[in-house]
Amino acid sequence: MPTGHESQTCEEKAMSNKIYNVLFICTGNSARSIIAEAIMNQLGSGNFKAYSAGSQPKGQVHPLAIETLQDRKFDVSTLRSKSWDEFATPEAPQMDFIFTVCDNAGGEVCPFWPGHPVTAHWGFPDPAAVEGSADMKSAAFAVTFRELSQRLRIFLNLPFAKIDHMSLQQQLREMGERA
Repeated sequence: MPTGHESQTCEEKAMSNKIYNVLFICTGNSARSIIAEAIMNQLGSGNFKAYSAGSQPKGQVHPLAIETLQDRKFDVSTLRSKSWDEFATPEAPQMDFIFTVCDNAGGEVCPFWPGHPVTAHWGFPDPAAVEGSADMKSAAFAVTFRELSQRLRIFLNLPFAKIDHMSLQQQLREMGERA
């Protein structure tokens, strides 16, 4: 007999058990998108599987991205710079969310993504473009890590099971505009 205190409907339970696939895109896939992938995979607690890719991948992860993540005890063993073409094939995981994290990628014509994922542009300055001392460069990566972490924590606290697709799309775009 219902008590009125049930915490989730059947549909909400099914949604809460879903693993959401998230793709972070940046032109070179060597810094920002890689950092976002690592953060999401750790913070997503098994409810999210993150990937990253680039339209023109550099072919290697920036050493300071690796160092920044390792310093914070993130697993970097599977991180690699790769093309977004890997995620536009029928065999690829179907994405639920796709975020561009650099302004160049935000303006590019993207491949067709099956399944109509929610998309948003969250532009962040490129820490790899910072010139100066080693400390200045490391600081730029630390700032990028912190800003991505903050944005992803907000994202992960959205009530996905209770928000319709269009409202979610709008909220995610607005998060990128407020940055």
